[in-house]
Amino acid sequence: MEGRVAEGKLTNGTARGYLSESQRPLSILVFLLPLLAAYELGAWLYLSGGEHGPTTIAAWGMLARFFETFGVIGIHLPALLLVTVLVVWHMLVRERWRVRPMVLVGMAMEACLWTVPLTILLIVVESMLGGGGGGGDGSGVARALVQTEGGGGLRELPWQARLTISAGAGLYEEMLFRMILIAAAHTVLVDVLRLSNWVGGTIAVVVSAIAFALYHQQSGAGDVGGGGFGWVLPYFVAGLYFGGLYLARGFGLVVAVHFLYDVVALLVSG
Repeated sequence: MEGRVAEGKLTNGTARGYLSESQRPLSILVFLLPLLAAYELGAWLYLSGGEHGPTTIAAWGMLARFFETFGVIGIHLPALLLVTVLVVWHMLVRERWRVRPMVLVGMAMEACLWTVPLTILLIVVESMLGGGGGGGDGSGVARALVQTEGGGGLRELPWQARLTISAGAGLYEEMLFRMILIAAAHTVLVDVLRLSNWVGGTIAVVVSAIAFALYHQQSGAGDVGGGGFGWVLPYFVAGLYFGGLYLARGFGLVVAVHFLYDVVALLVSG
């Protein structure tokens, strides 16, 4: 009996330890570094030219233009911003400079698990809307909004370019709409307007989901629901899912889930 109690305490302590460790800024940084490096390399190799012209993630472009308004220009600035934010955040919380490898493995496995209900949810939503250009398989929502100077679409790009776009969408759309927008909305609602943390967080998630849906207007109108309200609903639902996951499990997990969903929809579904 005592052995079972001790084992239960150990199991619960391990679970709580993982939940906490997986949301540490250093764990998030180490977890996302391979994805960040893959996007930077892939953008250089597969998105920098070719018959379709240079291609960038729209969220990446928005962050880059923000720097340009201050006279700072550089193609790696959005990546440096993300790394800097996580490093400074880690230094502010004064935590140890060590990451447990099994936590990273757990984060990868958990991201795969969270991708399953998202995929099912969006398949259901698109099916209810008649599928549109996504065919009712959930792939319409994954048509990441890109800027292609040559006029090419995602379907015309090679699989390496689409994989790179999936990585960039996960990183920079989540950075823009979850890390930055939710934090800004939460600060105004809770710190300035003195709403409760729960109410402020809920409203911030809804605001970010609306912005996320509007951001995808150009690609969504042609791929999901055939226009009107139909195109905006799947993106709004996805934004709510990402926002809730961000608040519950942190930035690292939501980036990985966004990336994995886009990989499944853009590469597997075509």
